[in-house]
Amino acid sequence: NLVVLGVVNAGAELIADGDIHIYAPLRGRAIAGAQGNESARMFIHSLEAELISIAGCFKVFENGIPENLRGKPVQIHLNGSDLIIDPLPS
Repeated sequence: NLVVLGVVNAGAELIADGDIHIYAPLRGRAIAGAQGNESARMFIHSLEAELISIAGCFKVFENGIPENLRGKPVQIHLNGSDLIIDPLPS
């Protein structure tokens, strides 16, 4: 597992075999479950990411992050091969 307390800037990349917890804005890339751990999760204080991935399933935000999730705290997990992004109460 990986815990980050500072901002992850654009262009930066985090990779963990387990979960990723980011208690600051994520503006770069985050890859959890890098070796195929489908139960890995991400907890992000402020979603501003370029890319998120769990166990090889990824989402790129080329057209921007949906308004209801941008800059908000979220939890990300897999449901089959779908990445699920759930808002968390702030």
